[in-house]
Amino acid sequence: MAIYLDVIWALNFLFDTLLLYLTAIILKRHVKWWRLIAGGLIGSIIILLAITPIHSVAGHPLMKLLFSVFMVYTAFGYKRLKFFFSSLMTFYLTTFLIGGVLIGAHYFVQFDFELSAAVMIGSVKGFGDPISWLFVLIGFPLAWHFSRKNIETFEMVKIQYDSLIDVEIMLNSKMYSFKGLIDSGNQLYDPISKMPVMFISIKGNKGDFPEEIQAMAEDPEKVVLGQHTVSAEWEHRMRIIPYKVVGQDHQLIIAVKPESIKFRKTEEVLEVNRGLISFTMQELSSDDAFQCIVHPKMMASAKQVSAEIRAG
Repeated sequence: MAIYLDVIWALNFLFDTLLLYLTAIILKRHVKWWRLIAGGLIGSIIILLAITPIHSVAGHPLMKLLFSVFMVYTAFGYKRLKFFFSSLMTFYLTTFLIGGVLIGAHYFVQFDFELSAAVMIGSVKGFGDPISWLFVLIGFPLAWHFSRKNIETFEMVKIQYDSLIDVEIMLNSKMYSFKGLIDSGNQLYDPISKMPVMFISIKGNKGDFPEEIQAMAEDPEKVVLGQHTVSAEWEHRMRIIPYKVVGQDHQLIIAVKPESIKFRKTEEVLEVNRGLISFTMQELSSDDAFQCIVHPKMMASAKQVSAEIRAG
């Protein structure tokens, strides 16, 4: 039986290099391509050792661990123990993730496990079954792409989650609660008072707000032009603020001064002394993860007023 060792070695070299590349993506590290290739080459050596007299030693878990250490060291280098250990553990996580996807897909399509497993562990007993090779050749890139895209999605969710905060506003002696997103891109200020402006969407629950707020959110231009009258109380609270968006200049929005703005973050309650709110009917989050966009200046100027007491 012919042994296609070059094909098996080339596949393992490619897989090891791509696994190191995916590890670099997860760790957000800029690695030179030649270091990834060198790490992949080191990992593929274990395939060549499988046909030598020391094949039993090469297959020992400690030897595999040693090769992994050299692979990670070659690709990412060594700065400190924590840095290196993080790289090594992420590399193993990536390897198990890709392997798990392949095995899961294998069971799903019901290929012969023994044939596919023989290819995945780098068997050198021959070229192998064409179906099992095709499964790995197609499955690995798909698993790699799937893992990379989902890791990026998880990271975006985490970033967004870390930027979310509970918002409470007091308006006309009534308390309203929202989930807010702290957005550094929001740099809107009242040009006169220099107070930062926060946007709140009332789409879906506009009936909970006074008619004046609904009018400001639905068509602020009518309120500005006097086509929709508001009471003197609201006129005293209103601020007309010019702003620009992409493709549109000289737009006007209406912001109001609430009685209070508070943020709840972990166990802290923060209060904002100076801030305005602009209500809108636009949907700020497609999945309703948040209903308002918090100005970063509000967070910077907020002061702690109390701490929540939780039962431990």
